[in-house]
Amino acid sequence: MLHKYKNTEAKACLQNKKIAFIGDSRIRQLFYSFIKIINPEAREDGNKHENIPFADREFSVNVRPSAKPDVIIIGAATWSIKLHSGSSETLLQYKANLTSIAAPLEKLSEHNDVYWVLQDPVNEEVLSENRKMITNEQIDLYNAAAVRALNHKRNAKARVKFLEASRQAAMETITQSVDGLHLPESTRNVGAMILMNSMCNKLLKPIDGSCCQSVPPLSVLQKLAAGFFLVACVCFLVLHLLGYSRHRKSRPVPDVESGEEKKPPTAAVPFSLQEALQSVCKMGIIMLYFYLCDRANLFMKEQKFYTHSTFFIPLIYIFVLGIFYNENSKETKLLNREQTDEWKGWMQLVILIYHISGASAFIPVYMHVRVLVAAYLFQTGYGHFSFFWLKGDFGLYRVCQVLFRLNFLVVVLCLVMDRPYQFYYFVPLVTFWFVVIYGTMAMWPQILQIKANGSGFWHLALLLKLLGLLLFICCFAYSQGLFERVFSVWPISKLFELQGSIHEWWFRWKLDRFAVFHGMLFAFLYLVLQKCQVLSEGKGEPLFSIKISNCLLFISVVSFITYSIWASGCKNKTQCNEMHPYISVVQVSSNCSVLVHSVSLILAFVLIRNIPGYGRSLYSSFFAWFGKISLELFICQYHIWLAADTRGILVLIPGNPSLNIIVSSFIFVCVAHEISQITNDLAQVAIPKESGALMKRLLAAALLLGLIVLSD
Repeated sequence: MLHKYKNTEAKACLQNKKIAFIGDSRIRQLFYSFIKIINPEAREDGNKHENIPFADREFSVNVRPSAKPDVIIIGAATWSIKLHSGSSETLLQYKANLTSIAAPLEKLSEHNDVYWVLQDPVNEEVLSENRKMITNEQIDLYNAAAVRALNHKRNAKARVKFLEASRQAAMETITQSVDGLHLPESTRNVGAMILMNSMCNKLLKPIDGSCCQSVPPLSVLQKLAAGFFLVACVCFLVLHLLGYSRHRKSRPVPDVESGEEKKPPTAAVPFSLQEALQSVCKMGIIMLYFYLCDRANLFMKEQKFYTHSTFFIPLIYIFVLGIFYNENSKETKLLNREQTDEWKGWMQLVILIYHISGASAFIPVYMHVRVLVAAYLFQTGYGHFSFFWLKGDFGLYRVCQVLFRLNFLVVVLCLVMDRPYQFYYFVPLVTFWFVVIYGTMAMWPQILQIKANGSGFWHLALLLKLLGLLLFICCFAYSQGLFERVFSVWPISKLFELQGSIHEWWFRWKLDRFAVFHGMLFAFLYLVLQKCQVLSEGKGEPLFSIKISNCLLFISVVSFITYSIWASGCKNKTQCNEMHPYISVVQVSSNCSVLVHSVSLILAFVLIRNIPGYGRSLYSSFFAWFGKISLELFICQYHIWLAADTRGILVLIPGNPSLNIIVSSFIFVCVAHEISQITNDLAQVAIPKESGALMKRLLAAALLLGLIVLSD
């Protein structure tokens, strides 16, 4: 991967350095492209065949200095070929000359960076008559001679480096050359950026610059995590060899968003120590794979490159599969378990395709995907409100179960991959909103369906609670100073800071600030209407009367079309993000200033999906399967499907993109599924139902987290 250096980064890297470019006109072109990274306003106004100096006084960067340089970029061959018509004698002399300067260059490379630029190919068809002798065959011979002469000490630590990657780019674009010899500007810029990466990556260590920097040393927490997994594996092997083994049936995986959990038909067998150690061992092996993929220099990475086909073709393909694999629902309630799994599943697959294709560069797609993230948070509000309203379970066990399942994978990744908690922004977001929902519902007075049954007073009281929550959200949303003061308090700041600032947390929180509230409000209205038997939820029956159903369906479809037209007209992400919190929940007029109280965009989907009776009777088992592991898929993609912390793509099989994406996707999905099972198993051990044992575990967890925060 190639980090695109900004001029401020380049100046910081090259501060107080002297750099010399030595060579012919093609080196001169590379020189101009290089200094334009430092100063985009620099002009190509130097005289040919003369020294061309460049200096940045602010940062003391000096290119083509008179004093001894810190970096030397050198290359030549085409003039030798041209002046002597490509004779074999000249090639022999070229080899002799390079051999004579090899030792001085090696000496320089002990304390300085010395680069030999291999000659780029030419387009022989458009070369002028006086350059016809410069053939690609001749260039290959001269390049081979340079490599042999300057690379004779293969085991030496100090060596001349060969700038070869830019030649690879030139082979693809030389046909665009005007004179057949000099490269088009875009290719020269690539060569200059490769050179900048080679010089600066080891100093600035950009995460998306995968070349020329060593693997960072393991932190103390990474070493402790590795030791813990290793000890667990040894203990498991000892127990296994001693014969302590017992077959165990898999447990149902609860949905942490809806709170639903199907109980097994028979009583659960207590979780044994060996089974717990086995789960920890599997997690350790998986974490080793994570580390090798995105921290060690074992696998290659590549840049994302967006085209419409790379996003829309896979999208069409997975939706055809999703429609093909459909089954009858076990129940026909609005937003039943199978349907919410299906909803999360197809949204997650769209988000995955969006990330790997780099579709965020296309603003209409970006805005539609922002609605999908809001829909996830809508489900968070809907699911947790429904659970608390119907079951009234505010016990510590339930809270710890949800928090563990939401955060287990991310906490482990923070330790293994040496990343802050806020880096995996979606988990802090849903965790925060779960705590807010819990606090809203648990605070006095606790209003449940059984208590409010038939009482307009308690229904009104709950609406006032929700109104208080809305005011709380607005208070934070429209006072960034207050928000930053609250979340900058230690130790809360340790959870929400990214690179020493909570700006990213502010951005993520503000973007979908109303989605959870509307999910809670929708759940309340739906459950009240259901209790009053206003809705028809029988198999094959429309949700409302025919006339009302058709009217709502029409409004919903119009809402979708209106939003798509608005999103297609978006020209600036910042401005569109400002309107997103309102538009994703309530449609906005075309001038983006007047709030029109019509159907919500997310509600429009819910109505289209649930008003027809046949729609509630069917669901896609393909999408539902992915929906059950949607959280794991979202988090795992950071390191074992994408790469460089989501900025690139993991390459397990170089040179074959199609096969690479098939293999990496298969491993990625299998790992996400296995982590879901491991999380479910370890939750039974980490979160016991007995209050005394649970309090001990919480104290131990608090002590451990405190040590982690203090060691950071």
